[in-house]
Amino acid sequence: MIHLITGNTGAGKTTYALALKKEVKGVIFSIDYWNKTLFLDDKKETDGVDWFLERINRSDEMIQSLIIQLHEAGTPAILDLGFAKADRRARFYAFAKAQQIPFQLHFLDIDKEVRQQRVTHRNLEKGTTYQFDVSPADFEFMETWFEPLTSAERIIAYIKKG
Repeated sequence: MIHLITGNTGAGKTTYALALKKEVKGVIFSIDYWNKTLFLDDKKETDGVDWFLERINRSDEMIQSLIIQLHEAGTPAILDLGFAKADRRARFYAFAKAQQIPFQLHFLDIDKEVRQQRVTHRNLEKGTTYQFDVSPADFEFMETWFEPLTSAERIIAYIKKG
């Protein structure tokens, strides 16, 4: 089983993934952790979104390879990968279908004000889900970057409101 978790910045995707991990005894793939560990030290000030997207695409390829192994071992994969773009979500749905792996989309539909407060708190506290600061400008950029679920996605998604 593949669990795909999506929602805007500050929706609580990583916290949700951690709770889901206990429930289903799965393995979490968190894009913030991968980015911080594998790429951020190499990022130059002039590197923009395309620089990150190239690395995220490579990470997706590696993650998909590992998902196949987890599925063969009977272990659920929990994808805390953001999934801000509809085409990226669609690529993972197609991958799951091609590999005949069941999947569940989880959409955390949380009010913007709540998410802003969470991000501010996370930046200050630097707790268990903290990987790097999210500036107010980055938060606002991600608001425009996120593509809402399609009507077809809404039909298949488990939606958690807040």
